[in-house]
Amino acid sequence: MKKSEINFKIELDQNNIPEKILWDATDKPEDGFSESKSISISLWDHLQKNTMRIDLWTKDMPVNEMKRFYIDCLGGLAQSILTATGDELMSGEINKLCEKLAQALIKDEAGR
Repeated sequence: MKKSEINFKIELDQNNIPEKILWDATDKPEDGFSESKSISISLWDHLQKNTMRIDLWTKDMPVNEMKRFYIDCLGGLAQSILTATGDELMSGEINKLCEKLAQALIKDEAGR
């Protein structure tokens, strides 16, 4: 059986706030750790019937990039729902929300 690993290294400041997020995976095309400004990991606990989440971002990640990151996460969930369940309605509704949020973010950025 093939095995794959995903590894994260989080460098924290004296207040335990992430300064650097590094990740590597056995199936990643490039060798070695790569840097990221944010990660969001969701795990389904089938025994408790709930989701466990890990959300981390570096203290220097700009707010507008954080908002874009979460809009992209929602869009990815829409695609995952469609792929996993074939539920076009749920996927479409999430995509509509993503479009609305993206437009609001564009207006917000233009207003600055």
